[in-house]
Formats: sequence, structure tokens, C-alpha cells
Amino acid sequence: MSSAPSSRRRAALRIARLRLQNWRNFRRVDVALAHRAFFVGPNASGKSNLLDALLFLRTIAMTGGGGLRAAVDQRGGVSRVRALAARDTSDVVLEVTLGENADQALWRYALEFNAARGGAPAVKREQAWSGGELVLDRPDRRDRDDPDRLQQTHLETTSENARFRPLAEYLAGIRFLHVVPQLLRHPQRVVLQRDDPFGTDLLERVARLPERQRATRLDRIAEAMRVAVPQLGSLKLHPDARGVPHLVGHFRNWRATKARQDEVDFSDGTLRLFGILWSLTEPGGPLLMEEPELSLHPALVRRLPSLLHNMHRRSGRQTLISTHSAPLLDDPGVELDEIHMLIPGENGTEVRSCADRQDLAALLERDVPIGELVLAETAASGLRGHEDLPLFAGRS
Repeated sequence: MSSAPSSRRRAALRIARLRLQNWRNFRRVDVALAHRAFFVGPNASGKSNLLDALLFLRTIAMTGGGGLRAAVDQRGGVSRVRALAARDTSDVVLEVTLGENADQALWRYALEFNAARGGAPAVKREQAWSGGELVLDRPDRRDRDDPDRLQQTHLETTSENARFRPLAEYLAGIRFLHVVPQLLRHPQRVVLQRDDPFGTDLLERVARLPERQRATRLDRIAEAMRVAVPQLGSLKLHPDARGVPHLVGHFRNWRATKARQDEVDFSDGTLRLFGILWSLTEPGGPLLMEEPELSLHPALVRRLPSLLHNMHRRSGRQTLISTHSAPLLDDPGVELDEIHMLIPGENGTEVRSCADRQDLAALLERDVPIGELVLAETAASGLRGHEDLPLFAGRS
């Protein structure tokens, strides 16, 4: 009989494989994931919706998340999450494999659901494996005796998930990050939300860390940020008279004393970079990022994959990234099995790993930058080979 993973092996967990069926843009997806993964495709191809499949599982698994019903309702109902290319009655399937690679599963979870009478979601199949042992298989006898039980998953129910709780806790630890600098500068304009992907609570999270640990982490991040901001001397957190925390940077200049600025004065790129690096140092499951290149100088974008890799070595966090940036993919440390192209079609979007492309592998061996090739191949068909958008073609 297999046992639950040890704490040492659990620290190496990542989402090693993601399978989807009839989810949003996708009829079928089966993709192996490394500790970094980059998703590239044209607008509306489904990059955000691919990441959202993991956030969907997080909502179900997290304490207070509301479970399956809340996860579906937040997205407008079963008909809104079901792929447009699927039949109206098709089941939606999400499956994740957790482990050190796609072929050695420490945990596996599969959820299949559809709309029941009245439109509420109902579980059609729910299974979990610990190693090779099936530890959950629904519907079971109790479900058949009481079909209303199928309105909840066992993933969301602590009284039922004891045999696979490490898996549930891992999925609950998934985080999404898309820092909006304007919200970070003026949090009083919005209601602070815990673990807010848009950064309204970012400085509150920094403040919650014990002082010595916080100072060490800020020093480490300041060192990394000097790649982009060479004048940056140090980063500190200081509360104002009301106790509101502020991120203060000390900058070297010609004066004897360093200049001092807080987050209100920081550039958009500086704030986004800080948010990325701080989030990477936090414990938790995979970190999902939407276009982290926004507001960053192209030279820094080229260095971002190595920063992500170095932070991964410290924290162990997996990063899954949607991007439109060629420089981000051109870092020599990025491998082809980390890049996934989204190709829309009449039957939904396909997800193709660049590792399956021998032509790209040959070019990579010749040190040809891959980013522009991948972006050109995933561009909308109307834009390939055209310098101007059709709307403006021929105008002076």
C-alpha cells in the first residue's frame, strides 16, 4: 500500500501535468509542465483561461472558497465554462498530476462535472490517487443513495479529504499575480483583499512577516532589483502615523545622503518587479502570472527568466506565465519544454509544446533566438506577414 509523500518529497511538488476537456477555449488539453512554463498565443486564444483552470481548483480547495458551486457561479455557470466547441450536454473535466515530473505522480486528482436540474453544478466523477493507489472514487454508494451529495466535491470537504489532504492543501496554495501599480500606490481607493492578485494587500503581506525575516527578504529583493534599478541602495518598510505600511527605497546619488522615495514615487515597472519578486519568495503552491513583462524595460525582461529561476531555487515555487514577449523567451536558460504555443482553431484551441518541434530544437542549438519565431507562429493569421493592421492598411 502506498503512503502519503514525505515532507521532503512534498517540498519538490509541482503541477507536472494538466489535462482539460471541454474547458472554455479547449476541447482537449494534455500538457506536461516544468517548474517554469510559458504560454504564448494570440489574443483570445485562451492563455488566461488555461491558468484559470488552476484557479478554479484553488477556489474549490481553499477554506472558505465556497467550493464547486462558488467556483462555477463566479464564472457565470456551467454553460459559460463549457467550451464553445463542445456539445451543450458535454461534461467538463479537469485533471492535475502533482509530482517531480509528469511520469512519477505523487498525487493525482480528476474532477468531471455538469449542470444538474436547475443549472447548479453536480459532480459526475471525482477521483484522487496517492502514488498509484486510488483513494477516492465517486460516485460511491452514499452518493447513489443521496444524489444531493454530488453538489459538493470531497476536495472542499475536510471531513472527506483526509486521505488526500496534502493535495487539497497544495491546490489551495495556488496564487495568481498581476500587480496593478496604481492600486498599490493608492490602496485607500479600494477595499483591501487578502491575497489580492492585483496587489492591494501586497504591503500588508510584507508587514505581516516578522521584522528580522522581513528585513532579510527585502535585502535579497533589493539586490535582485539592482539589475533594473542600479541606484537602489536598500528597501525598508515604514508605517506612517496611521500605521499604514509604506515601501521605502533609498537611492544612491551625488549627495552625501541617499535620496528616499516610497511606493507613490516608484515607477510602474519598479512596483511590478517588486511584486513579482516578493511573491516568488512567499511559500505556497504555483504562482500564476499574466504578462509579467508589462512596464519592464526589454533588457530586464530578458533577465526575468533567470530571476525567476534563482527565486525558484530558494522557494521551490512553480511559475506558470502567459506572455506576448519575445525577449522573455530568448533567455538562454529557457528550454523548449517550458514553452507552450496556443493555436486557435474551429474545434477549439490546441496547446502544443515547443519540445515537440525538431525544427525549433535545431535552431536553438545554433543559438537562434526562439522568441520571435514562436510569436510569429502564434500570431493571428491576419497579422502574419503584414506590417499594418487591415483596418489602417493603405492609409498615409
